[in-house]
Amino acid sequence: MDLIDSNGPVSSSKSPRSRVPISPPPAGESATGTGKTVINDGVVAKVAGIAAREVSGVYALGGGAARALGAIREAMNSTDVSQGISVEVGETQVAVDVTIVAEYPVQLQQVADDIRSSVIRAIEDLVGLEVTEVNVTIIDIHLPSDEADADAGPSKAALR
Repeated sequence: MDLIDSNGPVSSSKSPRSRVPISPPPAGESATGTGKTVINDGVVAKVAGIAAREVSGVYALGGGAARALGAIREAMNSTDVSQGISVEVGETQVAVDVTIVAEYPVQLQQVADDIRSSVIRAIEDLVGLEVTEVNVTIIDIHLPSDEADADAGPSKAALR
Protein backbone atom coordinates (compact mmCIF):
# COMPACT_ATOMS: atom_id res chain seq x y z
CA MET A 1 0.00 0.00 0.00
CA ASP A 2 1.34 3.39 -0.91
CA LEU A 3 0.96 6.47 1.27
CA ILE A 4 0.81 9.97 -0.12
CA ASP A 5 2.42 12.99 1.52
CA SER A 6 3.23 16.45 0.23
CA ASN A 7 6.27 15.13 -1.62
CA GLY A 8 4.29 12.47 -3.54
CA PRO A 9 3.75 8.73 -3.04
CA VAL A 10 5.65 6.96 -0.28
CA SER A 11 6.07 3.20 -0.41
CA SER A 12 4.81 1.30 2.62
CA SER A 13 8.04 -0.65 2.64
CA LYS A 14 9.77 2.55 3.68
CA SER A 15 8.42 4.36 6.68
CA PRO A 16 7.70 8.01 5.99
CA ARG A 17 10.13 10.44 7.61
CA SER A 18 8.55 12.18 10.53
CA ARG A 19 8.47 15.92 10.30
CA VAL A 20 9.71 17.58 13.46
CA PRO A 21 9.03 21.29 13.72
CA ILE A 22 12.22 23.23 14.23
CA SER A 23 12.02 26.01 16.77
CA PRO A 24 13.61 29.34 15.87
CA PRO A 25 17.21 29.71 16.99
CA PRO A 26 18.02 31.76 20.13
CA ALA A 27 19.18 35.37 19.96
CA GLY A 28 22.15 35.98 17.67
CA GLU A 29 22.00 32.42 16.34
CA SER A 30 21.15 31.19 12.88
CA ALA A 31 20.71 27.66 11.64
CA THR A 32 21.41 26.32 8.17
CA GLY A 33 21.24 22.85 6.72
CA THR A 34 24.92 22.35 7.53
CA GLY A 35 25.12 23.76 11.04
CA LYS A 36 24.43 26.77 13.22
CA THR A 37 26.15 30.06 13.87
CA VAL A 38 26.07 31.73 17.27
CA ILE A 39 27.10 35.38 17.60
CA ASN A 40 27.50 36.51 21.21
CA ASP A 41 26.18 39.86 22.38
CA GLY A 42 29.75 40.93 23.18
CA VAL A 43 30.72 40.54 19.54
CA VAL A 44 27.83 42.76 18.43
CA ALA A 45 28.85 45.32 21.08
CA LYS A 46 32.46 45.32 19.82
CA VAL A 47 31.37 45.83 16.22
CA ALA A 48 29.19 48.76 17.35
CA GLY A 49 32.01 50.20 19.47
CA ILE A 50 34.53 50.09 16.65
CA ALA A 51 32.04 51.73 14.29
CA ALA A 52 31.21 54.49 16.79
CA ARG A 53 34.89 55.25 17.51
CA GLU A 54 35.54 55.80 13.80
CA VAL A 55 33.11 58.73 13.66
CA SER A 56 34.69 62.17 13.51
CA GLY A 57 33.81 64.23 16.58
CA VAL A 58 33.78 61.32 19.05
CA TYR A 59 36.40 61.92 21.73
CA ALA A 60 35.65 58.89 23.93
CA LEU A 61 33.00 56.27 24.62
CA GLY A 62 31.44 55.58 28.00
CA GLY A 63 30.72 57.42 31.22
CA GLY A 64 33.14 58.54 33.92
CA ALA A 65 33.74 55.15 35.56
CA ALA A 66 34.05 53.37 32.23
CA ARG A 67 36.53 55.96 30.98
CA ALA A 68 38.58 55.65 34.18
CA LEU A 69 38.79 51.89 33.67
CA GLY A 70 39.61 52.55 30.02
CA ALA A 71 42.53 54.77 31.06
CA ILE A 72 43.88 51.97 33.24
CA ARG A 73 43.49 49.50 30.37
CA GLU A 74 45.30 51.87 28.00
CA ALA A 75 48.18 52.16 30.47
CA MET A 76 48.42 48.36 30.32
CA ASN A 77 48.25 48.41 26.47
CA SER A 78 44.76 46.90 26.44
CA THR A 79 41.50 48.43 25.27
CA ASP A 80 37.83 47.54 25.58
CA VAL A 81 36.25 48.51 22.26
CA SER A 82 32.77 47.80 23.63
CA GLN A 83 33.17 50.43 26.37
CA GLY A 84 30.16 52.76 26.34
CA ILE A 85 28.10 50.34 24.25
CA SER A 86 25.05 48.38 25.36
CA VAL A 87 23.20 45.99 23.05
CA GLU A 88 19.98 44.03 23.20
CA VAL A 89 20.13 41.22 20.69
CA GLY A 90 16.99 39.41 19.54
CA GLU A 91 16.54 36.60 17.03
CA THR A 92 16.98 38.81 13.98
CA GLN A 93 17.20 42.34 15.37
CA VAL A 94 19.38 44.38 17.67
CA ALA A 95 19.01 47.65 19.57
CA VAL A 96 22.12 49.62 20.54
CA ASP A 97 22.78 52.29 23.18
CA VAL A 98 25.94 54.37 22.72
CA THR A 99 27.33 56.76 25.36
CA ILE A 100 29.94 59.24 24.17
CA VAL A 101 32.01 62.29 24.99
CA ALA A 102 32.03 64.61 21.97
CA GLU A 103 34.84 66.90 20.89
CA TYR A 104 34.32 70.66 20.97
CA PRO A 105 33.18 72.38 18.68
CA VAL A 106 31.31 69.71 16.71
CA GLN A 107 27.64 69.76 15.78
CA LEU A 108 26.24 67.32 18.31
CA GLN A 109 23.21 66.26 16.25
CA GLN A 110 25.48 65.57 13.26
CA VAL A 111 27.82 63.43 15.38
CA ALA A 112 24.84 61.46 16.74
CA ASP A 113 23.47 60.94 13.22
CA ASP A 114 26.89 59.84 11.96
CA ILE A 115 27.20 57.36 14.84
CA ARG A 116 23.78 55.91 14.01
CA SER A 117 24.70 55.48 10.34
CA SER A 118 28.08 53.94 11.11
CA VAL A 119 26.76 51.51 13.73
CA ILE A 120 23.80 50.42 11.59
CA ARG A 121 26.00 49.85 8.54
CA ALA A 122 28.62 47.87 10.51
CA ILE A 123 26.16 45.61 12.34
CA GLU A 124 23.99 44.91 9.31
CA ASP A 125 27.00 44.27 7.04
CA LEU A 126 29.24 42.32 9.43
CA VAL A 127 26.79 40.60 11.78
CA GLY A 128 23.76 40.28 9.53
CA LEU A 129 21.20 41.48 12.07
CA GLU A 130 18.66 44.24 11.46
CA VAL A 131 19.27 47.28 13.68
CA THR A 132 15.97 48.59 15.05
CA GLU A 133 17.40 51.59 16.91
CA VAL A 134 20.61 53.28 17.93
CA ASN A 135 20.23 55.57 20.94
CA VAL A 136 23.09 58.04 21.39
CA THR A 137 23.70 59.74 24.74
CA ILE A 138 26.22 62.58 24.81
CA ILE A 139 27.36 62.92 28.40
CA ASP A 140 30.12 65.47 28.05
CA ILE A 141 32.08 67.68 25.66
CA HIS A 142 35.85 67.50 25.59
CA LEU A 143 37.54 70.90 25.38
CA PRO A 144 41.02 71.04 23.86
CA SER A 145 42.06 73.34 26.70
CA ASP A 146 41.35 70.51 29.19
CA GLU A 147 44.33 68.53 27.91
CA ALA A 148 46.56 71.61 27.66
CA ASP A 149 45.82 72.50 31.30
CA ALA A 150 46.50 68.94 32.45
CA ASP A 151 49.80 68.78 30.52
CA ALA A 152 51.00 72.16 31.79
CA GLY A 153 50.85 71.12 35.44
CA PRO A 154 49.53 73.29 38.26
CA SER A 155 48.55 76.82 37.35
CA LYS A 156 50.29 79.88 38.79
CA ALA A 157 47.17 80.64 40.82
CA ALA A 158 47.36 77.21 42.45
CA LEU A 159 50.99 77.77 43.45
CA ARG A 160 50.26 80.98 45.37
